[in-house]
Amino acid sequence: MSKSQSQIQSESLPPLKSIGGQELKQLFAAGTAWLERHAAYVNSLNVFPVPDGDSGTNMLLTMQAALKEANTSPEHSAAAMCKVLSHGALLGARGNSGVILSQIIRGLARAIEKKETINANDFAAALVEGARTAYKGVVKPVEGTILTVCRESADAAVIAAAQSDDLRYVWAKTVEAARASVVRTPQLLAVLKEAGVVDAGGQGLLVILEGALKYLNGEPMEPGAAGEGARALEKISREEGWGFDIQFHVRGKDLDIDAIRDRIAAMGESALVVGDANLVKVHVHAPTPGAILDYGCSLGVITNVVVENMQEQYVDFMAGQTTRPPITADEITGIATITVALGEGLTRVFASLGASHVVSGGQTMNPSIQDLLQAIAAVKSDQVIILPNNKNIIPAAEQAQKLAQKHVAVVPTTTIPQGIAALLAFNFQSDLETNIQAMKRAAEHIHTIEITTATRSVKLDGIEVKQGHVIGLIDDALAGAGEDRTDVTLRLLEQVRAGESEIVTVYYGDTVTAPEADALGETIRARYPNLDVEIVNGGQPHYPLIISVE
Repeated sequence: MSKSQSQIQSESLPPLKSIGGQELKQLFAAGTAWLERHAAYVNSLNVFPVPDGDSGTNMLLTMQAALKEANTSPEHSAAAMCKVLSHGALLGARGNSGVILSQIIRGLARAIEKKETINANDFAAALVEGARTAYKGVVKPVEGTILTVCRESADAAVIAAAQSDDLRYVWAKTVEAARASVVRTPQLLAVLKEAGVVDAGGQGLLVILEGALKYLNGEPMEPGAAGEGARALEKISREEGWGFDIQFHVRGKDLDIDAIRDRIAAMGESALVVGDANLVKVHVHAPTPGAILDYGCSLGVITNVVVENMQEQYVDFMAGQTTRPPITADEITGIATITVALGEGLTRVFASLGASHVVSGGQTMNPSIQDLLQAIAAVKSDQVIILPNNKNIIPAAEQAQKLAQKHVAVVPTTTIPQGIAALLAFNFQSDLETNIQAMKRAAEHIHTIEITTATRSVKLDGIEVKQGHVIGLIDDALAGAGEDRTDVTLRLLEQVRAGESEIVTVYYGDTVTAPEADALGETIRARYPNLDVEIVNGGQPHYPLIISVE
């Protein structure tokens, strides 16, 4: 077998023994960039078993979501960076291929969870775990798909790592095996052979690995031949009655993934159920979405609902048109949610929870009535719920409610944690009024701690504050001050009886580094070992820490 340009390039470079977190992020970025150039071709292969023509797009969106999560991360640890990438991929996963890709990444993160850097053996072991995790996430694994390509690539990586400790060499051998595996997919899956194509998901994974290898070798990202070994698309067999592609997240407690997977598999085809006891991602194809969505609602709060008509997608594909926009939760429930947040991280949090529209604004930057009216007009639904998340924004929201041409309700949340709690309480099955009451109740059960810096000296409510000192508020009321941020934070947690709560979520702002936030998290865990402590990059200005206690 003749050597590829990448393999020749790998052999001419000095050995690469290990990479860290930032290099890992660059590998993901290169793989994503290469996939973006080849996404249209990968889409053209996605004819069977589901003719929705968007495997390349789904994988690209999944990779982009992972990178978006990681782009602001300063992590130098490979383990920490891969964990961030995995979280972003899971929340952004779309479609069969995207969900499987997110599980491969999840397996990578699990395998290197304690590694500052990864070497050739670590990479091979991580790819093995990625394949294992992906197979486990699919109810009925099918050979001749991305699963096969990942597994066979991992096997080749293990052999190569035993031969050399050079990451470039091992990666090149992995790509070589992935390419051969993709070419063999029609031999394993009859529908591919009949259609005259290779597996789209497997081709997408190959492209990602190729892009990463190009980065390792310092090669330019010049467009190449679209997919070695794949024949041109010759025919598409039209079938009727493909039904719907249904996707959603379930947030709850003590979720039984195995039981959910069995139930979903019995209700449809191509079922994928992945996640953990608190967050589960569901993807399934079924004749109608109703029963599956009802079942999801019975498990907990469902968000990020997407329902796509595969027959309509097929018609578009045959006509050479772009994929139709997905049917969103707004269209199905008839209720849109608009929330206000400031900071890229907080915006991502609300979007991941299913907010229909996030208006930029908050403390020192309150959105106008016009801003809110434009958001109301932008959403598809005629019924709208606004979450202001700030007491100063409530009046503008109430005025927008009066002026809007739609049926608008305001749930008067005064803090970001209240808004998040309210959005989590949104029930897909309930009507507008029921949701409003449930969201209000959820917001009332949240304590919010906000840590900021005093802009002037003052004595208020018996607390003496000096300009420049750290001050803390509990539910918008001044509750403490001092010179040390951690000390003030711990005192306020004691005031809200955090030890009697279950979950503390720390949203850290744009002046706090990830290591500082993680250190605070460890301090809180040491003080309250029974608490579930989560650290989230909120990116908000002015308030270094916003803490939810529930």
